[in-house]
Order: sequence, then structure tokens, then C-alpha cells
Amino acid sequence: MDSNTDNRIAVIGIIIEDKSQAENVNSLLHQYAEYIIGRMGLPYPQRGLSIISVIVDAPSDTISALSGKLGRLQGVSSQALYTKA
Repeated sequence: MDSNTDNRIAVIGIIIEDKSQAENVNSLLHQYAEYIIGRMGLPYPQRGLSIISVIVDAPSDTISALSGKLGRLQGVSSQALYTKA
């Protein structure tokens, strides 16, 4: 993990509507594992989707890159919520 004081804490919310993308989502998260503080995933079979919250401590550009890559996957939505400082 970067010891850079420019790091931000963020929660990346991920909604997977296309279950065939789960492996791609996990692969991306693995690529950014050094920045991940914690992760919680919840299947929601009644709606046919999965919801994942990922907490990261990383530079803003890194957080944006991960969230953007996730959101570009077909059937996956992603949004980052950043701390103010």
C-alpha cells in the first residue's frame, strides 16, 4: 500500500446484474488488492443480482481507475464515494 499522504479512503459500491461477470470483477479487485481494506458481498437472488462494497485506501486516480474499469464491464455498475479529506 502506498504510504502517500495523498491517499483517500473511499467506498466503491458495485452491483453485478450479469453473474457471468463475477470472475472479471474478482480479477479486477485482485489487481488492486494492495489498496483494499475490506470487502462485503451480498447476493440478492430475489432480484438476480449481487451487491459488493469495497473499502479502499488509495490515491484518487487509483480509486477512479478501479471504479471506472468495474463500471465498463457489461452488466456491472460501480460508483465511488470518497472521504472529504
